[in-house]
Amino acid sequence: MNPPTMIVLAIVIVIFVAIVVNEVRKRKQGKGCSCGCAGCGMSDVCHGNAKKN
Repeated sequence: MNPPTMIVLAIVIVIFVAIVVNEVRKRKQGKGCSCGCAGCGMSDVCHGNAKKN
């Protein structure tokens, strides 16, 4: 691999890791997705609040 390709690859990897870390932090804080729980198809299992039948 030539140096410019390695630099671009490193930048893409750093951006990907930053996105994943940000999503994990939001999930741990209980924020989940940015759209809210009202219209979410998984709202019954989100944040450990599973529905009881």
